[in-house]
Amino acid sequence: MKHYLRIIISIIAIFAGLAAIQLLMGRSFFGPDNMFGWWTSSIWSNEQSQRLADPYSLSHIIHGLAFYAILWLFARKMPVWKRLLLAFLMEAGWEILENTSFIIERYRAVTISLGYYGDSILNSLGDMLMMGIGFFLAYKLRPWQGIALVFLLEIILLFWVRDNLTINIIMLIYPIEAIKNWQLMVTPMV
Repeated sequence: MKHYLRIIISIIAIFAGLAAIQLLMGRSFFGPDNMFGWWTSSIWSNEQSQRLADPYSLSHIIHGLAFYAILWLFARKMPVWKRLLLAFLMEAGWEILENTSFIIERYRAVTISLGYYGDSILNSLGDMLMMGIGFFLAYKLRPWQGIALVFLLEIILLFWVRDNLTINIIMLIYPIEAIKNWQLMVTPMV
């Protein structure tokens, strides 16, 4: 029982550390409107990346699946609970990087996230939770099931919001105007 308690305390410490760092970065806990929200469905809304969850939460489930696979490949002798803690640290690192001025400006310049001004701390914590769910699913599923889930989530996001993790990475690294134009063909629902 002490072992599980230490794991839970470590995870809580990672979440608290992320929140503290983001507070020091000037991030708002609930976003600019200072209102709690469980969910927003529109990627065009000013609530995007401000509530606990949004369509992009699915991509953080993929992060968990991918982190599990990477850590299984390179650290499989390490106990799974240590790999879980590493995955949470990796996700926290991404949440910090994602909310730097450099990445926020990059999103605005080359993706459909024209009005993006970063995540609320609540949203970053929700993204961490989603990553944890993805990691757990990868632990429980057979490898082919995990791969199928990644493809399913990517397809759902592609048809739902014309964006997904793959497109997001492409657009951040090597923007393609045709992709951005295709994404913008949808009428924003504000």
